[in-house]
Amino acid sequence: MTSDTRPDEDGAVTPAGRRRPAGDRVALRADLRSAVPDATAAVVVTVLVFALLWARMESGASDTVAVMPFMDDAGTYWMYLLSQAFGWSGLLWAWGTVMLGLLLSGPRPGRLPVTRQVLERWHRTTSLTTMALMFAHALMFAAELVRYETKVDWAERLWVAFADTFVPGWYDSGTGQVAIPIGQGALYLAIPLGLLFYVRHRIGANTWRRLHRFVIVVYVLSVWHTLLYGTNVWYGEWPRTVLWLLQLPVAALLLARLVRPARRAERLDLPKRGAGTARQAWWWGRAAGRVVAGAVVVGLVVVVVSGRDGGRDRPAHPPATAPHAQETD
Repeated sequence: MTSDTRPDEDGAVTPAGRRRPAGDRVALRADLRSAVPDATAAVVVTVLVFALLWARMESGASDTVAVMPFMDDAGTYWMYLLSQAFGWSGLLWAWGTVMLGLLLSGPRPGRLPVTRQVLERWHRTTSLTTMALMFAHALMFAAELVRYETKVDWAERLWVAFADTFVPGWYDSGTGQVAIPIGQGALYLAIPLGLLFYVRHRIGANTWRRLHRFVIVVYVLSVWHTLLYGTNVWYGEWPRTVLWLLQLPVAALLLARLVRPARRAERLDLPKRGAGTARQAWWWGRAAGRVVAGAVVVGLVVVVVSGRDGGRDRPAHPPATAPHAQETD
């Protein structure tokens, strides 16, 4: 016997035969308008980060120059600095939207300074801004490659820059051979997973909810990309430690979300006696997920306290690095 109710787009229950009013659906166009103040704030933060990176390069204190001495010219490599600035603001916005999402998906907090509807709107708008910042980060990296490849014609310069930036496995220089595909994976997952929200009335709330859980993978890939390739956190010093430290609240909130889910169907109740093999395997898989989340929290604490965060030792003398070889006809 089936229930006479069905889940609506937002997980609420609507009586059978009754359609959700069209005005209640959140439209992408409306959220894009709502995202303007958020995006403006992101641009301001990006400009401030860019100014900081420029000033550090001009003063000789840039970690980017310490890693790649040939870049000791802010006027020449300004597009690379802008790519870095977009990357850092994108990671900050990703952190914020993930925290909002975890807060909304778990047990409702006792007191909130704003309504749940406002938090949901912030989550959606910061998600849209994050996608834009990620794309801008990649686009400015491609623009720097176009500027650099001077030995070939414009068509080939554009193709090489596009392929190195957006085609997985194409970039073949140094740490970027691993770090860039990881960043590409984050970008290519972020866009569809973020936009699926606006078609969840077509694909179904349950399908959307299952897919939306993979957003945390986007965030993990973004942080991983930064730890591998971010020259500002290249060395095992305080900026890298702070980046690790910022992951603690994310991991702790994720663990709390898994241990005390808001939806009854997601609670880890022991399977009934005689439950099928598939049901037991599903239970063990979910239990393992909670154990892994707990282990991540412990691991992050160990990393922060011990200082063993995977950072490189700063060399006594600048490394003898050079740009990757230019393309030739």
